[in-house]
Parts: sequence; structure tokens; C-alpha cells
Amino acid sequence: MRQFVLISSTVILMVAGVMAGPGYAQTEHDWPQWRGPNRDDVSKETGLLKQWPDGGPPQLWLFQDAGAGYSGFAIVDQRLFTMGADEENEFLLCLDANTGKEIWRQTVGARFNNPWGDGPRSTPTINDGHAYVLSANGNVCCLRIDDGSKVWEQSLTDFGGKVPYWGYSESVLVDGDQVVCTPGGSEGAVIAFDAKTGERKWQSVLFTDPAHYTSLVIADHPEKRHYVVLSMKSVSGIDPENGNQLWREDWPGRTAVIPTPIYDEQKVYVTSGYGVGSKLLDISEWESPDEVWFNKVMKNHHGGVILLGGHLYGYSDGGGWTCQDLETGQAVWTEKDGLGKGAIGYADDRLYLVAENSGEVVLIDASPDGWNERGRFTLNPQSENRKRSGKIWVHPVVCNGKLFLRDQEIIYCFDVKQ
Repeated sequence: MRQFVLISSTVILMVAGVMAGPGYAQTEHDWPQWRGPNRDDVSKETGLLKQWPDGGPPQLWLFQDAGAGYSGFAIVDQRLFTMGADEENEFLLCLDANTGKEIWRQTVGARFNNPWGDGPRSTPTINDGHAYVLSANGNVCCLRIDDGSKVWEQSLTDFGGKVPYWGYSESVLVDGDQVVCTPGGSEGAVIAFDAKTGERKWQSVLFTDPAHYTSLVIADHPEKRHYVVLSMKSVSGIDPENGNQLWREDWPGRTAVIPTPIYDEQKVYVTSGYGVGSKLLDISEWESPDEVWFNKVMKNHHGGVILLGGHLYGYSDGGGWTCQDLETGQAVWTEKDGLGKGAIGYADDRLYLVAENSGEVVLIDASPDGWNERGRFTLNPQSENRKRSGKIWVHPVVCNGKLFLRDQEIIYCFDVKQ
């Protein structure tokens, strides 16, 4: 078995995903990118366990050779895709999602080294028989998912980008015939590559914020479809046809801006940690967005926030697990004692929570009525390579009746189907 040296940081769960366009060869409940088909971390699966037995759901398999890093999962056609790093390189890994058996791995760039954590942060995006990945050093690669062979690759540093301190962390957006991501910098913060050839299609030359650790989402506005991007300085709308900046609102980001924006019915919700808070924008008049509210009820660092039925769920620094009303921004409930800080997922009326320090996994009702626990267990074994400063930051994924979790080189698969 390979041995890896793993390093980590409190901001490395910067795996920020992106909204992919049409063209997936997938089954009904596949999970083809970061935060799922609609980039909202909402699974449409049903028939899952409503209550876990003592000790948690049955474990189906364990894979202990995924390497260093915090890459999440994309799952298509019974194959699981994630990224890792060995001593020299970062790689894309393909496993059988039913058995955990390795199918192939392919190098996608040199290993990213940082005092706070090595290896990739982003999640692969699977589209039309291809995987699109971004290494922490800024290599964008297109690979065939049948055998891992490379089709094309580009480096964001060739387009004015500068590798952020904690590494490039977004998960690229595949939208129709273009692959979109954020090199940042004076040549244009956002870039679109041709999905088939890798050639540059456009770059947002008038929008030049530095790259941070979040990612683009699609706003299907009835009057003007566009991309939403959150940076340290702003939340902005980008024209998908040419990269022009359509609108911009200030954002007082600090240190690292990580969570993925949420778009819903002409509203844009953003949040970040380090004491910043959250904001709701009304973009019904998209040329001049209107701030609905801005407060510190939700200060989400990197564990993610999920919107369900007009309520937002996630962990707020200093406040604990929080349910926030989307319309007013006010707290509906908070829970500090049930579980420590961590990441969140959703499926079949339940929220799946993973504590970053202890590795506890908890199932609760997805309800504005309060914290109602439905089972818990603790990940075992846990990574021995993870540094003392490192934590368990990969978000949970529920796909085709299985719960997938990761702690560095270890990938866990549990049976959560009724």
C-alpha cells in the first residue's frame, strides 16, 4: 500500500463546486459534481433510513489509498471520482462505487505543498463521458472517464492567475460547450475554455478580483441567465456569453471566502466565516441588485449551507448548528451542544452532519422545528497521516442508497437504504 505524508489547514475544505450544464450520461440519482446535480447539496433520493441503528448504518466498504487532500466525490454510472496526492503528484482517482475497488488513477499535476495542507481541494465535474478537474496548483484537465486518458490541459497561471495561499480550490463549471473557472487577476478573474479542445473562449477582462476559494453557480434568471461568483471583495453576475460583468455588490470578505453561493427564485444568498456573516440579494432587477438583509446569524466557514423550504441549514461560527429564515435572515433555531463544527448534506428529509474534529456523523430531521437526532456514529479508522492541525473537512455525499465520507486517504461507504 502506498504511504503518504499529509498536511492540512482550517480553511482547506475549500472544495467549492460548480453548476454543470446539460449532457450528463447519468442515472436518476447520480452525483456528477460538487454538491450534486444542481449544486445545492440537495439529493432527490427517497427510500433511505429514517433512523440509524445503534453504531450507525452498515459499512459496505473501506478504501485506504486515496492520498492527501480534501477533494470531494462525483459519482456517475456506479463509478466514484475524487482527487488525491502522492509524494510528488496530484491525481484523479476512479473507484467502483459499489465495491470500492480501484479502476484507475491518472496524474493531473504536481503536488501542491503548503504549511497548512498538501494536495488537491476541488471535486471533479463529470460531463458527457469526461472528467474536468482543477489541481491545487491551477492545472485544468479534461480526461476520459473510461480509462483516465487526458484530452487536454491548461494552467490558470498562463492566463494571469496566481495560486491562492491555500491553493486553487473551486470545482470547475461545465456549462454546455464551455468549462468555466476563476484564475483571478488582472487579465480577467473568470475564464471559459472550450470543453472539447481546451482553447480559451473568453476572459472577464473588466472583472479582475483575485481568486478565492468559492466557485461559480448558474443563475437561471428569467430575463438574463448568468453566472454568480463570490470573491473576497464582491458578489457579481457574469455574462456566460462573453465574460462581461453584469452587476456587482460589495462583500467584506476576510482571510478566506469559501462557501458556495445559493441562487433561488431571483435571490442570491452568500455567507463566509471569520466573523463576516451572510447576505441576501434580490436580483429580480438584475442590473441593480437590492440588498434584502445582511447580518451575522450565519457565519459559515467552509462546511456548507443548504436551502430547504425557505430555511437555510449549516454551522455558524460562534453560534453552532443553525436554521436561518431565508426571507428575514433571522435565526429559527440554533444548537451548540449536539455536535461540533462540521459539514452538511441532505437526502430524504434528513440532514447528514460530520464533525470536523471528532469524526462523529449525525443524522437529524431537516426541519425548522428544531434539532431532532436520528442516530450517530464515529468514523473508524481515522487517518493517521492527518496532521494535528488538520480536520475532517470533506462534505458527506448520499448517492444511490449509499453514504460516502472521507478522511484524507480513507474513503468510507455505508448502506443507508431502507
